[in-house]
Amino acid sequence: MRLRYCGPRLGMRGRKGERQPTVKDSNSPRSETRSNALWGSSSRGGETRSNAMWGRSGRRANALWGRGGRGLVLGIVAALTIAVPLGATASSKSASSSGGNNTTFIAPGLLAGAEKNPGQKLHVIIQSSGGAADAKAKIKGLGADVRKNLDLIGAVAVDITAGKLDSLRKQDGLTITADAPIKLSGTINYSTQMWPYVSGVAVGWGSSLSPAPSAPTIAIVDSGIDANRADFDNGARVLPQVNLASLTPNSPGDGRGHGTFVASIAAGSAPGHAGAAPSARVLPIDVMDDTGKALTSDVIAACAYILQNESALNIRVANFSLHSGARNHFYNDPLDRAVEKLWFSGVFVVAAAGNYGVPTGPSGVLNAPGNDPFVMTVGALDIGSSYYRYDDSIAPWSAWGYTEDGFSKPEISAPGRYMIGGVPTSATLTSERPDHVVASGYMQLSGTSFSAPVVAGAAAELLARHPSWTPDQVKGALMLTASAIPSHPRSGGVGELNAARALGVTAPPNPNAGLNAFRVTDSLGGVVFNAASWVDTVKSNASWADASWGDASWADASWADASWATASWGDLSFSVASWGDASWGDASWADASWADTSSEDGVEGETLGPAPLMGVDTAGTAPSPPPN
Repeated sequence: MRLRYCGPRLGMRGRKGERQPTVKDSNSPRSETRSNALWGSSSRGGETRSNAMWGRSGRRANALWGRGGRGLVLGIVAALTIAVPLGATASSKSASSSGGNNTTFIAPGLLAGAEKNPGQKLHVIIQSSGGAADAKAKIKGLGADVRKNLDLIGAVAVDITAGKLDSLRKQDGLTITADAPIKLSGTINYSTQMWPYVSGVAVGWGSSLSPAPSAPTIAIVDSGIDANRADFDNGARVLPQVNLASLTPNSPGDGRGHGTFVASIAAGSAPGHAGAAPSARVLPIDVMDDTGKALTSDVIAACAYILQNESALNIRVANFSLHSGARNHFYNDPLDRAVEKLWFSGVFVVAAAGNYGVPTGPSGVLNAPGNDPFVMTVGALDIGSSYYRYDDSIAPWSAWGYTEDGFSKPEISAPGRYMIGGVPTSATLTSERPDHVVASGYMQLSGTSFSAPVVAGAAAELLARHPSWTPDQVKGALMLTASAIPSHPRSGGVGELNAARALGVTAPPNPNAGLNAFRVTDSLGGVVFNAASWVDTVKSNASWADASWGDASWADASWADASWATASWGDLSFSVASWGDASWGDASWADASWADTSSEDGVEGETLGPAPLMGVDTAGTAPSPPPN
């Protein structure tokens, strides 16, 4: 599977100061009606709160099947029943065979390609309900070369001849997907950029008179970090780098520069360049080569390292500014399963939404890990040229809409356009985009890759004050306090990050409560999502998600400060396509091959534009956050 990093972007801005169209709804006046991109509406004092998750008041239509209630359910149920996840119940069936219990699923693109070229060598990840040892036992005698054990998800990464896949269809309990290259996507702190103050993260920095509590470690799964720079106190806050990249060339430190940029946004502390959580320690995990590519199995190995060292290194947040180039149901995708392991263990996972959005409507959020319903997926916000939120809008290339399984994404948006961050002077990014170098060691870039670490840092500041909080609680606090986006409200999730308001939450609701009902203990003793049971429930109970939104905390939330636009999620032209209608052509087949070298997901950085800056004196006196 190929993963792409979710930033930066080029070509979206022309002459200096010239703006391209953004996703706005000119027919949506601010009024008493407020629609919310995830939980949306209920009736509150005469207002009508329409709901992206289940539609308008009255009969709820979950985002899983849209506004039309059971009508869309049938189409999505057909999609859901195509594949059976690991740990399937006795009643579940797989589309890979005509019936039977716990049958094997093979990604359609692999099967289609195998028929065209049975002699092709494939690079796949084989998950087994019996664990990695069982997977190895079932491929014995097929001439497969095991490249890596992935015990975290009970899987192995192997090279196998395409024609041998047919033999594996006869085995029980396997899920086989491609493993193709992935691609990207002590002093007083202050910043000359506007985004830390607009997003409210600067409130969490504290002051000399009232220092902020130490934030936990943030794992940056990316291209590595250039640690010995002022952004990270000359390496004092950077833990020893873990190198897991299989692809070459891969220079020591950060040959690409993407990871350093992401880390400086999440936890930088250089004068004038403070990140969202400047006191947090950073764990760099290098999974990418110098061109920004990685393998899914290497990213899964990074998840395993985080899980193994979570307590010892106090890792509470993990940032993934990348996404897969292959599309699977979230419960079949090996990377989704890996990040869920982190989430269930207490690590807050942040994923970039992707840069494949279009200004004319929803693109969907279709790739792991951003398509996983548990994790926090982040879209990119353009904060405009003012300190206030009235001119904020969603970047036209920021992906949004439904996942393949019908969940609305992203959950939230954060600044991600015309961001300035640290990059090694020798990085390939600087040589490819010299026009984006704004100072020695700093570049201006755009992308959801750089929105995600803003939220990662905000989450770290929340956990510094509430160390006992679960990832669900952090997600609930951030979503509950998000500020309405004056432009099209659905493209940015529930709204834009308001970290200052989130710091005041003491009893956050749980947006994942409905999904948590399907968490079970697997045969290996770990917590997993029982997708087979979920699919059965979806088919029989249209209100399965009521548990998430019946929490009184949601109803008690004060939305008076938000001016939600009058738009119904049900008006979208986007609908969840049947999984069987997915395009499993040559692109999917090529993703399984080592020879595949597709272009980056959104070239590096938009045409250089004026970064929103503000005057902050050298003593670091920061303004108050803008009105909520």
